[in-house]
Amino acid sequence: MKLLTVGSVAFDAIETPFGKTDKIVGGAGTFISLAASFFLPEQGIISVVGEDFPKEDLAEMEAKGIDLAGLQIKLGEKTFFWSGKYHNDMNSRDTLITELNVLGTFDPTVPEAYQGAPYLMLGNLSPEVQRTVIERLTVRPKLIAMDTMNFWMDIALDELKKTMKLIDVLIINDEEARQLSNTYSLVKAAALIQDMGPKIVIIKKGEHGALLFHGSQMFFAPALPLEDVFDPTGAGDTFAGGFMGYIASSDDYSFENMKRAIIVGSALASFCVEKFGTARLKEINKEDLNQRINQFVQLAHFQMMEL
Repeated sequence: MKLLTVGSVAFDAIETPFGKTDKIVGGAGTFISLAASFFLPEQGIISVVGEDFPKEDLAEMEAKGIDLAGLQIKLGEKTFFWSGKYHNDMNSRDTLITELNVLGTFDPTVPEAYQGAPYLMLGNLSPEVQRTVIERLTVRPKLIAMDTMNFWMDIALDELKKTMKLIDVLIINDEEARQLSNTYSLVKAAALIQDMGPKIVIIKKGEHGALLFHGSQMFFAPALPLEDVFDPTGAGDTFAGGFMGYIASSDDYSFENMKRAIIVGSALASFCVEKFGTARLKEINKEDLNQRINQFVQLAHFQMMEL
């Protein structure tokens, strides 16, 4: 098993200028694992759901090669639920409902079959839970990547910094990078974050692309201009899953390969936003993904004439 993901498997209810949904399946762990499944025939997930989570959705995950031995099902309890409403710019949103339910007392377990996984993706959860998983692994993975958000910076900054000392890659957005580093320049922010532990920092800029800081090296990936963005929920997790799935499948975390992985993650995220929830990720295939990756290549490719 090359990749182990830790993250929520949850219910979302979403409203955007394009429409709204009732409860649909979401969660960081769900999006990460679905994105990574494009590259890995088998992977593991550590998460928790309630008795109310649909068995058919669990079966769909297993059909994608996502092993559920690390997914706890709490009988008589409810799955984590989040509801939000996006503003017209689709970059900002209001949280309407947050029900932690089973996630409030989540104590992750690492099945024996997951021990020795060379790559670990820590989806957005409390830094204590993220660190617990690292500590319960008998062998440190080759590469540990982590996502987090400003919520944890607000209420658990010290715990977050403890966990950051144990990881290799931090994946956050530009607003979070500025808050964590207390500086506006993203180049300076990345350097300050690297001093906190992770030597590789990926800063997502939404519709403006993503920045990769790998030691002293830097790479910028554009975002693909899209005619319609229906639902940004899960796009960042999809990006992370595509990135780590590609890295794990190629077993190469050099700067050059990470540049390719950034494009792969960006391409998958561009699909994710085209429909609500995980719907679009379930429709596309490897050929669709390759075509979109080629669009990214064409978007940024040019030959310079001598001046």
